[in-house]
Amino acid sequence: MTLSEHIKEKRKKYNLTQIELAERAAVGLRFVRDLEQGKKTLRIDKVNAVLSLFGEQLGPIKNVE
Repeated sequence: MTLSEHIKEKRKKYNLTQIELAERAAVGLRFVRDLEQGKKTLRIDKVNAVLSLFGEQLGPIKNVE
């Protein structure tokens, strides 16, 4: 599952519109739309602002080889 799919799934699970999600995360509506459409370059702090609404955060993980 991609990050964009994950965010969209969480938003729908909590019955939020894109506008409501943007307002609650204190980010712009355009950012939420870009995030859900899979834009390749996004600010991590804003992604984490959205994810924090769901008790999650984005961060580095160690590669398993």
